[in-house]
Amino acid sequence: MEKQPNICQEDAFNKVYKAQAQSLRNFMFFKTKDTDASYDLVQEAFLKLWQNCGKVSPSKAKSYLFTTANNLFLNTVAHRKVQFKFTQGVKKSQDNNSPEFLLEEKEFGQKLQKALDSLTQLQRTAFLLSRVEGKKYREIAAIYNISEKAAGKRVLDALEKLRETIENL
Repeated sequence: MEKQPNICQEDAFNKVYKAQAQSLRNFMFFKTKDTDASYDLVQEAFLKLWQNCGKVSPSKAKSYLFTTANNLFLNTVAHRKVQFKFTQGVKKSQDNNSPEFLLEEKEFGQKLQKALDSLTQLQRTAFLLSRVEGKKYREIAAIYNISEKAAGKRVLDALEKLRETIENL
């Protein structure tokens, strides 16, 4: 059995990059409809591949890159939805624009963002998919290729950590 090159070796990584970068960019452009965003997502996916090169075999590199880029895209979309819902709430509360209310609202938005940033990537995306997009644990499990129970655990862990973080801020 011939030993496969390790992706941590620069020449093997470059080979994967040359083989996959353009198709991954096209895939991400199809999803984002934005050239700059697609380049950024591809760059970040390759960065994550490099950071995890010891864990990913060359035969799994393409799958890893496409899954990672797609998850990064989903995180971005979920984050935008949270921002959009927050700004919609702000617009609805324009009637109550006392300086104290506005300050409290701004502080809460900052606390919420810090709390979301403190979650792991998996917790954050599972939480946002569940609470923002309204996906069921079954759907989240299908996206991550995990059990329904594991998806539920990630969402619940995220909720607990958010409660802790927001109370401590």
